[in-house]
Amino acid sequence: MQEDFHYYATYCAAYLAGYSHKECLTICYCAQFVDCCSKTYLSRIKAPDIAATTQLQLEMMDTRTDIIGLQDITRIWASFHFLPYDLYAEKKGCSKAYLNKYRLICKPNGDLLVKTVELAKDKSLQAVGIAMHVLADTWAHMYFAGTPSLVINNTNREFFEVIPGAGRDIEQRVTFVHKPSTPDDIANGIYTNSLYQSQENSVMNLGHGRAGHFPDYSFAKYKYLPAWYEYKQIFKDNQSDYYKAFAQMIYAMKYIRGDIDKFEKDTYAYDIIAPYEERIRGIIRKRQLNASEDWKQFGEELSGEIIEDFDVDKYRYEYARTSLKRKNKTFLGKFFIGAIAQKGMVTNEIYQSKNMLAGFSKVLMSKKLFFTAEEGLENEQGTTD
Repeated sequence: MQEDFHYYATYCAAYLAGYSHKECLTICYCAQFVDCCSKTYLSRIKAPDIAATTQLQLEMMDTRTDIIGLQDITRIWASFHFLPYDLYAEKKGCSKAYLNKYRLICKPNGDLLVKTVELAKDKSLQAVGIAMHVLADTWAHMYFAGTPSLVINNTNREFFEVIPGAGRDIEQRVTFVHKPSTPDDIANGIYTNSLYQSQENSVMNLGHGRAGHFPDYSFAKYKYLPAWYEYKQIFKDNQSDYYKAFAQMIYAMKYIRGDIDKFEKDTYAYDIIAPYEERIRGIIRKRQLNASEDWKQFGEELSGEIIEDFDVDKYRYEYARTSLKRKNKTFLGKFFIGAIAQKGMVTNEIYQSKNMLAGFSKVLMSKKLFFTAEEGLENEQGTTD
């Protein structure tokens, strides 16, 4: 997903879940900041790099693809952008190495989603925003994995967009090209993707890079033939999935607020958004590269307040100028604590499933090494500053 959904749509969902305007701004800021909190950014403000929630393209170019490098990639992308659906999935006739990657395929409503939402309960609003980013991405990034894999994540020429037409749907072949400086061409079905690399573990084969930003567009409906599915056809309907994602975010945040006793899988706050259904579906299905203005207008109508634009450096100086002892109390400090907790939880779950693709779990690896996310952040800050 993009800023339009992670920031503006998340604001709308938070407001409908019962949060105040100010609380909504914190939640949606942190949901979007997950896509910005790289090691490069953390280095600029002298924050611990274990709090990284994304990797920049320039960082990826210098990333090692040995086992240590691959584990670092997987910890970030599986924890925040491609949450695994079933870490214990079975698949006959395949190697253990392939099965480990297969088990990292992202889909909504898995056990790790429940753990992600429960982890944010009784925590900071920053942690809520992180959880909403993770939840939303399970819908947009469905069928891709947060670890480099040509077999899992590659696309081929048999990739078609399904465009609703008068009387019947039209299937248009999607053309993927590697031209990063060229904007996607919706009208002609031309989208920029990552460069093809035949190496299984190339960073070009991470997540939905081989499909570019196309899976991030809410209007997208498409069919393709992934190798992990034995080249059988999969149909992905973002228009339906994004509506579910929006309704599930509201339901999840009502649970986090304490309005609901238990978070259940495959449950949605359809009743709350029923009065706005046509408005929301209209924004989702509109064929455009960025729906930020439409979501922003909807959010401002809901709350009667101005939603300020996202500014990645808004809280940078507060953190940089705060003493080491008080950094954890700053806006970004609370975000870093939430990020470390989420990464630690997911990494530990992958490790406990006897899958080493994300490496050893720093949290819960042994009783002697157990510490909270806040204590871990203090330890890292003590060694960096």
